[in-house]
Amino acid sequence: MGNPAPPQVLCFGEALVDRLLPVGNALPAPGCGGGAEPGGRTQALEGLAHTAGEASLQGPGDGQDKLGGAPANVACALNRLGTPAAFLGRLGSDAIGEAFGALFAERGVETSGLQWDAERPSRVVLVRRDACGERSFGGFLGDRGAGFADQALDAKVLRQAAGPLLVRARWLLCGSLPWASPLAASAIEGVLAMAEAAGCQPEAGATAGKESSCRQPPFLAVDVNWRPTFWGLPAGTGPPAAVQERIRPLLERAALLKCATEEALWFFASDNPAAISSALPGRPAVCVTDGPAPVRWFLGGRSGQLAPFAIDAVDTTGAGDAFMAGLLHGLCQAEADPHTVVEPEALLRFAAACGSLVCRGAGAIDPQPRAAEVERFLATQGGVSTSVADHPAVGPEACSPGAA
Repeated sequence: MGNPAPPQVLCFGEALVDRLLPVGNALPAPGCGGGAEPGGRTQALEGLAHTAGEASLQGPGDGQDKLGGAPANVACALNRLGTPAAFLGRLGSDAIGEAFGALFAERGVETSGLQWDAERPSRVVLVRRDACGERSFGGFLGDRGAGFADQALDAKVLRQAAGPLLVRARWLLCGSLPWASPLAASAIEGVLAMAEAAGCQPEAGATAGKESSCRQPPFLAVDVNWRPTFWGLPAGTGPPAAVQERIRPLLERAALLKCATEEALWFFASDNPAAISSALPGRPAVCVTDGPAPVRWFLGGRSGQLAPFAIDAVDTTGAGDAFMAGLLHGLCQAEADPHTVVEPEALLRFAAACGSLVCRGAGAIDPQPRAAEVERFLATQGGVSTSVADHPAVGPEACSPGAA
């Protein structure tokens, strides 16, 4: 069931298991377990950890195990929609890694950039859900004292794998979570530098004596995806100033940025997409999500908002990743530049439908729709529920990085 075309989107970062606790159950302890660096543990999780990352994905009475991790979610969603994508990351040589290997093969995800770790396990994240399907994260399982595989990306191996893929890729995707690990951050930063340099190389087939044009390097899409537990902070904590400074160079490279309202306020002191774009040197397209509230956006030089679709949500895990996949799928299909795309409303409506459909099932990957399913769903939703305004005149002074 593989997709033979070269990947158009390269997804960098974490693949992990979301352990969905029974609805309404509290996490063992807010923000506990597995800090930003290897070795983080708490006694509260010891009783649950004995099977995580080993022979079984399921601990006794711990809820459902679902494969996830934002970059892995997006890669799987893109391939199901019909846009070839690759996953580049690191997994443990364990049952979780085997499950991901099978999933990626079934979805047609390109995995030449997938690394395997014989010492560190794949990560298990505890996920609590309320009666409306909204989730919160806190604590990890499976750490055997050396951290998790996703924290130990090998920079040299990653560059070697990424090199051939960058030639044809239109988009790179990553979030902020790898920046919690110096090794992973350095590895991905190296690839981003490679991608930027690739834009200065002659087009393939250029001949001597002829003026050759530089090809467009891949665009970078960034999902802020702030998760304090990955940084060793209690759940619900905003990013301290030192963390914001660490992540800021990633945000400044983005051509497309997605964040939740609280993330926008933390990092930019504004939840206005046009203001956020104006505050960054790359003037990226920006989408600000807010749960059941309308998505606000700035795309193709225009601003607007998109009301959500009414659905019965089972689990919202992965909805934002499905939204991002739907948007990247549309941009790839249209071969569109996010700064100049002509019909942003249709792209955003498709992306929002992808996010809505994922909420109708458990986990981030299993419910992901095919493009035909999205189109059928949209056909039942009536007119476009988007209001559009011209890009307001917003200077950089209107938005600055959020304080700690």
